[in-house]
Amino acid sequence: MGFKIILVGCIAFLLASIRVYADVLEPGAKLEKLSGEFEFTEGPASDAEGNVFFTDQPNDRIMKWSVKGELSTYMQPCGRSNGLCFDSQGFLWACADEKNQLWRIDPEKNVTVLVQEYEGKLLNGPNDIWIAPDGGAYFTDPFYKRNYWNRGPMEQDRQGVYYLAPDHKRLLRVIDDLAQPNGIIGTPDGKTLYVADIRARKTYSYTIQDDGTLADKTLFCKMGSDGMTIDNEGNIYLTGKGVMVFDKSGNQVAHIAVDEPWTANVCFGGKDRRALFITASKALYMIRTRVHGVGSQ
Repeated sequence: MGFKIILVGCIAFLLASIRVYADVLEPGAKLEKLSGEFEFTEGPASDAEGNVFFTDQPNDRIMKWSVKGELSTYMQPCGRSNGLCFDSQGFLWACADEKNQLWRIDPEKNVTVLVQEYEGKLLNGPNDIWIAPDGGAYFTDPFYKRNYWNRGPMEQDRQGVYYLAPDHKRLLRVIDDLAQPNGIIGTPDGKTLYVADIRARKTYSYTIQDDGTLADKTLFCKMGSDGMTIDNEGNIYLTGKGVMVFDKSGNQVAHIAVDEPWTANVCFGGKDRRALFITASKALYMIRTRVHGVGSQ
């Protein structure tokens, strides 16, 4: 009898897992490999039309996957850009890793360097970014030594998270107690920020204050992440070994397996924002979803 109870319990658990997994994705959705011609893909971001831009960092280029399903090179060179994000004005922000800068690229591809140092010292290397509804920007600044750098050792005393105010003048370090912050995403109402500490294998949530500072640090889940995104139901998508999906309470509700050594980042795109785009190692993938993306992706 005991064995039967255990068996029934296991079956119920598996059925529940399948139901939740199917609920995140469009019924019958299958992971599609769009292209595999890159060296290492990162930083996907969707513009207002649903076109998806992503980086091929070793080849120093930003790529574009259009809503028509066409692949093209958007910018090369691109400052060895990593994480990308669009603001409400259609400007593309890029974590330009070559010289440890934060860029803002206008629609004509003119570059403005917004940040390159903090308190007179070089940043470690901006990695991932999220633009808040008020126009302020949060970005992570871990230290990953690159073979193409022409600089000395790490100058900052922390691997931190920074907030650039909407005036693009006030720069604050808002997190300084993580081992190696990496993925970052916020809620579309601008009230909550999620930051992954990839080295410590944890992700935290924070309350965003009116002045851009953060409060109420809370452990969201015991998993780090390279990149992150959010959907209209508040589910958080983490990356690494495929894509792990967590609900607003921090419970894992889905896992999207990706047959690549490493899954770096994710965003929603397409005309209806019901396609999850995944940058994984040398490839770009896509899978259709029931939910859709919101805010800055």
